Amino acid sequence: MVRICVFCGSSLGDRPEYRETAAEIGRLIASRGAGLVYGGGRVGCMGALADAALANGGEVLGVIPETLADREVAHAGLGELRVVGSMHERKALMAARSDAFLALPGGFGTLEELFEIVTWRQLGFHEKPYAVLNVAGYFDSLLRFCDDATSAGFVRPADRAALVSGADPASVVDALLARAHDRLRRTVVS
Repeated sequence: MVRICVFCGSSLGDRPEYRETAAEIGRLIASRGAGLVYGGGRVGCMGALADAALANGGEVLGVIPETLADREVAHAGLGELRVVGSMHERKALMAARSDAFLALPGGFGTLEELFEIVTWRQLGFHEKPYAVLNVAGYFDSLLRFCDDATSAGFVRPADRAALVSGADPASVVDALLARAHDRLRRTVVS
Protein backbone atom coordinates (compact mmCIF):
# COMPACT_ATOMS: atom_id res chain seq x y z
CA MET A 1 0.00 0.00 0.00
CA VAL A 2 1.28 3.44 -0.91
CA ARG A 3 1.13 5.90 1.98
CA ILE A 4 0.87 9.67 1.59
CA CYS A 5 2.15 11.82 4.43
CA VAL A 6 0.12 15.00 4.75
CA PHE A 7 1.45 18.10 6.51
CA CYS A 8 -1.25 20.59 7.54
CA GLY A 9 -2.38 22.94 10.25
CA SER A 10 -3.49 22.00 13.73
CA SER A 11 -5.86 24.96 13.47
CA LEU A 12 -8.61 25.54 10.92
CA GLY A 13 -7.33 28.83 9.53
CA ASP A 14 -9.61 31.67 8.53
CA ARG A 15 -11.33 30.15 5.47
CA PRO A 16 -13.77 27.22 5.40
CA GLU A 17 -11.97 25.91 2.28
CA TYR A 18 -8.98 24.87 4.39
CA ARG A 19 -10.99 22.45 6.54
CA GLU A 20 -13.12 21.31 3.60
CA THR A 21 -10.06 20.57 1.49
CA ALA A 22 -8.32 18.71 4.33
CA ALA A 23 -11.40 16.49 4.61
CA GLU A 24 -11.51 16.03 0.84
CA ILE A 25 -7.86 14.93 0.84
CA GLY A 26 -8.64 12.37 3.55
CA ARG A 27 -11.52 11.01 1.47
CA LEU A 28 -9.43 10.95 -1.71
CA ILE A 29 -6.53 9.12 -0.10
CA ALA A 30 -8.90 6.48 1.31
CA SER A 31 -10.84 6.14 -1.95
CA ARG A 32 -7.62 5.60 -3.90
CA GLY A 33 -6.67 2.70 -1.60
CA ALA A 34 -3.70 4.59 -0.18
CA GLY A 35 -2.79 5.05 3.46
CA LEU A 36 -2.53 8.32 5.33
CA VAL A 37 0.40 9.29 7.54
CA TYR A 38 0.04 12.56 9.45
CA GLY A 39 0.86 14.38 12.67
CA GLY A 40 -1.59 12.48 14.89
CA GLY A 41 -3.75 15.40 16.00
CA ARG A 42 -7.51 15.44 16.45
CA VAL A 43 -7.88 19.22 16.06
CA GLY A 44 -7.89 21.66 13.17
CA CYS A 45 -7.23 20.60 9.61
CA MET A 46 -5.32 17.58 10.92
CA GLY A 47 -8.43 16.28 12.65
CA ALA A 48 -10.63 16.92 9.61
CA LEU A 49 -8.13 15.08 7.40
CA ALA A 50 -7.92 12.01 9.65
CA ASP A 51 -11.64 11.86 10.40
CA ALA A 52 -12.52 11.89 6.68
CA ALA A 53 -9.97 9.20 5.86
CA LEU A 54 -11.26 7.00 8.69
CA ALA A 55 -14.91 7.58 7.75
CA ASN A 56 -14.09 6.32 4.26
CA GLY A 57 -12.33 3.16 5.41
CA GLY A 58 -8.79 4.49 5.11
CA GLU A 59 -5.72 3.28 6.94
CA VAL A 60 -4.40 6.11 9.13
CA LEU A 61 -1.11 6.34 11.01
CA GLY A 62 -0.65 9.30 13.34
CA VAL A 63 2.73 10.25 14.77
CA ILE A 64 2.75 12.71 17.64
CA PRO A 65 5.36 13.83 20.18
CA GLU A 66 4.60 12.92 23.77
CA THR A 67 4.38 16.58 24.83
CA LEU A 68 1.56 17.21 22.34
CA ALA A 69 -0.20 13.93 23.12
CA ASP A 70 -0.16 14.91 26.80
CA ARG A 71 -2.08 18.09 25.98
CA GLU A 72 -4.88 15.78 24.76
CA VAL A 73 -4.65 16.72 21.11
CA ALA A 74 -3.79 13.17 20.05
CA HIS A 75 -6.48 11.47 17.94
CA ALA A 76 -7.73 8.47 19.91
CA GLY A 77 -9.61 6.85 17.02
CA LEU A 78 -6.72 6.02 14.70
CA GLY A 79 -5.76 2.57 13.49
CA GLU A 80 -2.24 3.30 14.68
CA LEU A 81 -0.99 6.16 16.84
CA ARG A 82 2.72 6.34 17.54
CA VAL A 83 3.76 8.57 20.43
CA VAL A 84 7.40 9.59 20.10
CA GLY A 85 9.85 11.56 22.23
CA SER A 86 10.56 14.52 19.98
CA MET A 87 9.69 16.38 16.80
CA HIS A 88 12.84 14.96 15.22
CA GLU A 89 11.62 11.41 15.90
CA ARG A 90 8.19 12.35 14.58
CA LYS A 91 9.51 13.63 11.26
CA ALA A 92 11.90 10.72 10.81
CA LEU A 93 9.17 8.14 11.45
CA MET A 94 6.68 9.92 9.20
CA ALA A 95 9.26 10.04 6.42
CA ALA A 96 10.20 6.39 6.85
CA ARG A 97 6.57 5.21 6.74
CA SER A 98 5.56 7.35 3.73
CA ASP A 99 5.94 7.02 -0.03
CA ALA A 100 4.89 10.59 -0.91
CA PHE A 101 4.31 13.91 0.84
CA LEU A 102 1.62 16.57 0.52
CA ALA A 103 1.49 19.98 2.18
CA LEU A 104 -1.87 21.63 2.78
CA PRO A 105 -2.29 25.11 4.27
CA GLY A 106 -0.67 25.41 7.66
CA GLY A 107 1.81 27.49 9.59
CA PHE A 108 5.51 27.37 10.36
CA GLY A 109 5.41 23.69 11.35
CA THR A 110 3.84 22.69 8.05
CA LEU A 111 6.43 24.67 6.09
CA GLU A 112 9.29 23.27 8.17
CA GLU A 113 8.11 19.70 7.59
CA LEU A 114 7.69 20.28 3.86
CA PHE A 115 11.06 21.91 3.36
CA GLU A 116 12.88 19.30 5.40
CA ILE A 117 11.51 16.64 3.01
CA VAL A 118 12.42 18.84 0.01
CA THR A 119 15.94 19.32 1.37
CA TRP A 120 16.39 15.62 2.10
CA ARG A 121 15.51 14.83 -1.52
CA GLN A 122 17.80 17.57 -2.81
CA LEU A 123 20.63 16.03 -0.78
CA GLY A 124 19.87 12.54 -2.11
CA PHE A 125 18.47 11.03 1.11
CA HIS A 126 15.29 9.91 -0.69
CA GLU A 127 13.56 10.06 -4.08
CA LYS A 128 9.97 10.25 -2.85
CA PRO A 129 7.60 12.73 -4.53
CA TYR A 130 6.13 15.74 -2.77
CA ALA A 131 3.58 18.42 -3.54
CA VAL A 132 1.71 21.42 -2.25
CA LEU A 133 -2.02 21.80 -2.69
CA ASN A 134 -2.56 25.48 -3.39
CA VAL A 135 -5.95 25.93 -1.72
CA ALA A 136 -7.46 29.34 -2.50
CA GLY A 137 -4.03 30.65 -3.54
CA TYR A 138 -2.54 29.97 -0.10
CA PHE A 139 0.85 28.93 -1.50
CA ASP A 140 1.08 31.53 -4.31
CA SER A 141 3.81 33.56 -2.60
CA LEU A 142 5.71 30.44 -1.54
CA LEU A 143 5.73 29.10 -5.10
CA ARG A 144 6.92 32.50 -6.35
CA PHE A 145 9.71 32.35 -3.78
CA CYS A 146 10.72 28.90 -5.08
CA ASP A 147 10.80 30.29 -8.62
CA ASP A 148 12.82 33.32 -7.48
CA ALA A 149 15.29 31.12 -5.59
CA THR A 150 15.73 29.05 -8.75
CA SER A 151 16.23 32.16 -10.91
CA ALA A 152 18.77 33.48 -8.40
CA GLY A 153 20.79 30.26 -8.64
CA PHE A 154 20.11 28.92 -5.14
CA VAL A 155 17.81 26.08 -6.24
CA ARG A 156 18.59 23.79 -9.16
CA PRO A 157 15.86 23.74 -11.83
CA ALA A 158 15.45 19.96 -11.42
CA ASP A 159 14.87 20.39 -7.69
CA ARG A 160 12.29 23.12 -8.31
CA ALA A 161 10.57 20.95 -10.91
CA ALA A 162 10.27 18.13 -8.37
CA LEU A 163 7.88 20.23 -6.28
CA VAL A 164 4.46 19.38 -7.69
CA SER A 165 1.77 21.97 -7.12
CA GLY A 166 -1.82 22.45 -8.11
CA ALA A 167 -5.20 23.64 -6.90
CA ASP A 168 -7.30 20.56 -7.73
CA PRO A 169 -7.16 18.01 -4.87
CA ALA A 170 -7.84 14.94 -7.03
CA SER A 171 -5.25 15.91 -9.64
CA VAL A 172 -2.55 16.52 -7.03
CA VAL A 173 -3.28 13.28 -5.14
CA ASP A 174 -3.32 11.31 -8.40
CA ALA A 175 -0.03 12.89 -9.53
CA LEU A 176 1.60 11.98 -6.21
CA LEU A 177 0.29 8.42 -6.35
CA ALA A 178 1.49 7.97 -9.95
CA ARG A 179 4.98 9.22 -9.03
CA ALA A 180 5.07 7.07 -5.89
CA HIS A 181 4.01 3.94 -7.78
CA ASP A 182 6.58 4.66 -10.50
CA ARG A 183 9.35 5.08 -7.89
CA LEU A 184 8.35 1.84 -6.16
CA ARG A 185 8.35 -0.05 -9.49
CA ARG A 186 11.84 1.26 -10.26
CA THR A 187 13.01 0.26 -6.77
CA VAL A 188 11.69 -3.29 -7.16
CA VAL A 189 13.30 -3.68 -10.61
CA SER A 190 16.73 -2.49 -9.50
